[in-house]
Amino acid sequence: MFQSKIYLAALSLAFLSSCQVSQIQSTKTSNKRVVNDIELTGKVYSAVFHQRAAEYQALCVQAFNVATTHLDWVLQQQHSKPVAIVTDIDETFLDNSPYAVEMAKRGQVFDEASWLEWTSKGDAKPLMGSQDFFNYAASKGVTIFYITNRNQNDKAGTIANLKKYNYPMADEEHVIVRQSDSSKETRRLKVSETHEIVMLLGDNLSDFSKAFDKKTEEQRSEAVRNNAKEFGKKFIVLPNVNYGDWESAIFDYKRDWTPSQKDSIFNSKLIGF
Repeated sequence: MFQSKIYLAALSLAFLSSCQVSQIQSTKTSNKRVVNDIELTGKVYSAVFHQRAAEYQALCVQAFNVATTHLDWVLQQQHSKPVAIVTDIDETFLDNSPYAVEMAKRGQVFDEASWLEWTSKGDAKPLMGSQDFFNYAASKGVTIFYITNRNQNDKAGTIANLKKYNYPMADEEHVIVRQSDSSKETRRLKVSETHEIVMLLGDNLSDFSKAFDKKTEEQRSEAVRNNAKEFGKKFIVLPNVNYGDWESAIFDYKRDWTPSQKDSIFNSKLIGF
């Protein structure tokens, strides 16, 4: 009888362990885990970094400190036109990580309807150091142009968001959205007709020059080398590990890859030892 009880206990333990393993395996797909109904993809991990890491805050502050120092030098020089700064918005000074989290809850990454839902709230939070920098620049007589690839539908919510957090020149004239072409070159050239652009801020290299537009990984690296003297001076880069042309370049700017195909491409690019 005692041996029978031991046998039954062992059998029960084995069964429970098997169920536990099956449950764990059922929540893993393509090296991803599900916790509290949120799939822990790279997008979610990057959102955690943006929301929780003091190091991320420090990188943002560092970028705006460098921008302030260079602007002070620029303003000591002679200029033939009014001085302007051109800046991107998303992940350059407004944090959209809550959108990434919400998309993860829905099992999605991005779509136009949900993005409009988010931008209409006008509630993206400022990155640390950004408000001080842009208001300092404005106090020195510098014009701020916000060149963004948000579209016309997003514009009202975007302006409301900027006004909510007291960013200067948050109006129809200075918030320049995408009309058709995602390249910002035409819009930058339009600004340069009336102003001297002394600084550009962005999280994506195409925020600075057409030299980075829709280029391969190798071409983007070469363009960085060719423009190395501009970084930390005319070009101020903010960190964004969630999305950008760095990711699009890996996928050859194609949008129709399946999740499993993307995983395969990512894995093929990784370097170990």
